[in-house]
Amino acid sequence: MPHFCVSPTHSPLTGTCPPGLWSCWETAEHLADDLFSYAAQLGPRVPPADTHLPFVWRKQAPGKPANVIFAERESGPTGMVQVLEACGALHVAMVRTASPQARAFHTFGTTDPEGSAAMGLVELFAHAEDLALGLGLNWQAPGAICARVLKRLFPDVPAADDTDPWPTLLWATGRGDLPGRERRTGWRWDSAPRS
Repeated sequence: MPHFCVSPTHSPLTGTCPPGLWSCWETAEHLADDLFSYAAQLGPRVPPADTHLPFVWRKQAPGKPANVIFAERESGPTGMVQVLEACGALHVAMVRTASPQARAFHTFGTTDPEGSAAMGLVELFAHAEDLALGLGLNWQAPGAICARVLKRLFPDVPAADDTDPWPTLLWATGRGDLPGRERRTGWRWDSAPRS
């Protein structure tokens, strides 16, 4: 989990993240919520096949993310990192302990634990990039993990040995350019179970 959020030289995640709709705090909450939600979807013995679990989702204002998970603002960046770490740990635990035959609903398509892990990494890397840009920090996801995520979720993108995996993952999620390819304005991953 990136730990750049606790830098004492930055305000408590008040900057705006690209594309400028959410604050860094809201982006971090959204990331925590994604990780929690992906973990929860793997939990039930008989999960819903066509919808999310019936948690109460709410928006704090129009145009803001709908979340189940919110962090106490009084806890500051340190508290936000704790929420992120806890939700990430829940997701890791569920991926590790769920049966390979377990299925989890997502609006992009039902997935298995391996796909859920890859989806969590896309969320982590994409939103860590958003946060880094919003906070004026230089950050880059590990290329070897990006290559595995691309292979699992984005079979339509260039092979990792043809392009640098991190910029390719940013391009695949509509967050960056890739030489010789048009910028993506819409995208979906292929989370279908592979076994």
